[in-house]
Amino acid sequence: MSYPTRSLSTHMRGASGSASTASQSPALMARIEEKKAELEHLKELRDLSAAVAAQMEALEKKVSTLSDGTEAIATVMGNWHNVLRAINMASAKFAAPPGDAAAEDEPSEPLPQTLVRIPTEHAPALQAQAEAVGEAAAAEDESTAST
Repeated sequence: MSYPTRSLSTHMRGASGSASTASQSPALMARIEEKKAELEHLKELRDLSAAVAAQMEALEKKVSTLSDGTEAIATVMGNWHNVLRAINMASAKFAAPPGDAAAEDEPSEPLPQTLVRIPTEHAPALQAQAEAVGEAAAAEDESTAST
């Protein structure tokens, strides 16, 4: 893109001498049009940059939530060995071998109720609900990724 080498003051003097502003130099008009087009492109770039910034902020919030959830899962998983050890200790205390002489002298005590109860009657409904939520989240992630 080359620009006229003539100075603006000499160009303006030549234009001021004419009777009409419509007879301005075609080079000057072309440059004005170029600058208008450049301004439009800059405005479009600004709008697109603002949209990208908003999407990045939304992504940052989602990643932060994911990070917090991961930490919570790690804490739960880290505590499972303690839970299982406590269950094992409680079960071992009440389970005595049947041939033990000390156990025959004492009246037999019934074993305690189950320490961990996992309801299974609602499992299919809960699993279907969890899958539906997972599919909805995946569809939302795809829609935000495509925009």
